[in-house]
Amino acid sequence: MKQKSIDALKETDIRPDEIIEKQGRYIEIDRKRLLRNKQKFVEVDCPACSGGNTKKAFVKNELTYVVCVDCGTLYVNPRPTAEILGRFYAESVVYEYWNKFVYPASDKARRKFIFRPRVGRIIEFCRKYRLRDVTLMEVGAGFGTFCNEAQASGFFKNVIAVEPTRAGAESCRKKKIYILEEQIENVSLDPETINIIVSFEVIEHLFSPRDLLVNCFRLLRKGGLIVLSCPNIMGFDNLVLGSTSPSIDHEHLNYFTPCSLAHLVRDCGFRVLETLTPGKLDAEIVRKQVLKGNYSLYDQPFLRHILIDKWDDVGLNFQKFLADNQLSSHMWIVASKK
Repeated sequence: MKQKSIDALKETDIRPDEIIEKQGRYIEIDRKRLLRNKQKFVEVDCPACSGGNTKKAFVKNELTYVVCVDCGTLYVNPRPTAEILGRFYAESVVYEYWNKFVYPASDKARRKFIFRPRVGRIIEFCRKYRLRDVTLMEVGAGFGTFCNEAQASGFFKNVIAVEPTRAGAESCRKKKIYILEEQIENVSLDPETINIIVSFEVIEHLFSPRDLLVNCFRLLRKGGLIVLSCPNIMGFDNLVLGSTSPSIDHEHLNYFTPCSLAHLVRDCGFRVLETLTPGKLDAEIVRKQVLKGNYSLYDQPFLRHILIDKWDDVGLNFQKFLADNQLSSHMWIVASKK
């Protein structure tokens, strides 16, 4: 049966090919600038379970990736310190490029397919877990689109953005969002102020994800919610593409599994309420890599049948199957402060 035709998100909607292709030289500038400090990188234990039992997975972009034998988390080790990362992101030319070109060019699609549905889902969580007079904080607000849509919803009493990069903070100001231009660990607010903290695609970038969670726990009202999203290393495109996955780049240091992320969240004092993988692009990402000649499905006839031969008929339904069964590489976790 032919799949139902729907207005579906395509990767080019949010990452236009002609603009993304031009970012390559900026990525290389950032990568080389990061690696100039390689002699100052430090060894760390597993960012999820704090274990030290690892095995080497691969080397990519001159960074070494290891797998935690105990919990399955993939992570960069040794890695840049928090100080090195702070300077790296503050001076990033890629983030300047995205704020000037990628985000404005894809703003309409991002609002329609990502941010309005994302705000809707957060409102559903607030209602489901009975939050009242909700003050929301977004950690890593970037271009400010989520906070902008959250304000427009009329649901939230207050919306606060935390964004340490100059370009992102300025974008938030232009949208008239209350912005704290600093790292989350430096934020000082009344702990009774915030009753939901959200952070989308941030935790994978951090030297210490645990520090983010500890500081969020400190700021959050008792009974409040934290909602995180990040890559799922056990998701479809990451499992299929392995080290060639576009998700594995010099910025991403931590790749959790649903179980390992839940372990970390619990270990920081939260009660895990639910985990989901609402991704929409896994199948298309793999298909695109195949069509570009970057990955071969020669010895995987089933995937070739789904992603190439029958794509128009079953592609959307296959992606829905991945999302519904926690097999997408885009992962969410919802937890509450005890």
